[in-house]
Amino acid sequence: MSQQQMHNNNSNSSNIPVSERYWTLVDKADKKFSKIRDLPYYERNRYDTYFYKVFKVYTQLWKFQQENRQKLVEAGLKRWEIGEIASRIAQLYYGQYMRTSESSYLSEAYIFYEAILTREYFKEGSCQDHNLANKQLRFLARFLMVCLVLNRREMVHQLVNQLKMLVDECKRTFQETDFKEWKLVVQEIVRFLKADSAFMNVRPLRYSLVLDTHPDVLPHVAAPVARKNLRLRDAILSSYHHNEVKFSELTLDTFRMLQCLEWEPSGSFYQSTGGRSGQNGALGSSRLNHSQDIADPTLPPNPRKAVLYRPSLTHFLAVLATICEELSPDGVLLIYLSASGTTRHSLSSSGSGTSSNMTENIIKDFQSHTIHSDGTSTSSFSSPSDSPKPSASQNKGDCISYNTGGLQFGNRGSGGLNCIYPSDLIPFTRRPLFIIIESEASEVFKASY
Repeated sequence: MSQQQMHNNNSNSSNIPVSERYWTLVDKADKKFSKIRDLPYYERNRYDTYFYKVFKVYTQLWKFQQENRQKLVEAGLKRWEIGEIASRIAQLYYGQYMRTSESSYLSEAYIFYEAILTREYFKEGSCQDHNLANKQLRFLARFLMVCLVLNRREMVHQLVNQLKMLVDECKRTFQETDFKEWKLVVQEIVRFLKADSAFMNVRPLRYSLVLDTHPDVLPHVAAPVARKNLRLRDAILSSYHHNEVKFSELTLDTFRMLQCLEWEPSGSFYQSTGGRSGQNGALGSSRLNHSQDIADPTLPPNPRKAVLYRPSLTHFLAVLATICEELSPDGVLLIYLSASGTTRHSLSSSGSGTSSNMTENIIKDFQSHTIHSDGTSTSSFSSPSDSPKPSASQNKGDCISYNTGGLQFGNRGSGGLNCIYPSDLIPFTRRPLFIIIESEASEVFKASY
């Protein structure tokens, strides 16, 4: 492009009103944000490039409104519209944290949400505008989630009180709307904090250099010959219980496991060293990233975590397969499942006259055909003809006995369709797995592997 053409383009853009250029940027950012809003947190490698493009657009938008704040306000820009942009950026940062488990993204989300709170972007006019009141409620709920994961309990309790007061105020102001869903949100977080309060005066679940031994000082375990040094790279966390304690789609069980899989910065539990913004609500590159300031670079990276809320069996297996596909050669995948076990009294063999122990049947099944981590398989039988052929009734009885040993991830009325059995995980044992089963049926999985 010639210098003359560049000059003409610059002059043309300068002739466009600032407000028009701003709303064009807003429309572009909204379209890109809507495309990534509901994308899954797994399949990380597939969406990384697109997320960086969305970050880039919102960075341009935020910088533009900072540089032209006065002109935009004169053109009719409202404070809640500035808050909406900041909230979108915070959502992007939180979403990227969920995909990568990098604590710096979580801290950035906190900084933007805290700025929205202190500047009260959504407060003005929320008592008169039903839509604006809902925006403020959604903002408080999202900020609550970030503070929970960051373990910032003082801010959590402050936000819960604000949420309660805002819901009560909205019920009085907008009497035609009962705000039932928001009353349930308040009940959820209150119940969640009450159940988790027993851990408040105990050492934190997260790693802390103040209380824990540094990894370099731990006793060295010699690696087997010709084996790679393995590292915990990924984790799948999921639970399913009737009426379980949760906030949004984060159950108490998965929350505690998530905390256990985070490396705490070496500073004093995310003490802010300067996340305050400057004039005109500037949240640009001049601010300090306190998570980077106090983080210990010698600590290993957090394992990436996929938190699944009440997944179907097919969804769970799809996520498991995707993460195994993306797992690095030296990676270990942790699988945490918390659910009720299937009932054992249904264990019966119709017509076969046998009712062998469930665990014995599973052991027998896996001893007959073992899959090794190198992809090869061996069988204790040289060929199908070498083994006695069981009758149809025995097959049926074994199947019934086998299928009752699992985890109930759905309504019991649907039978085994919503159960996770040990055999469901067998194809994935070609990769290094660390499996935690929190259930009365855990011994079935232990016997199987």
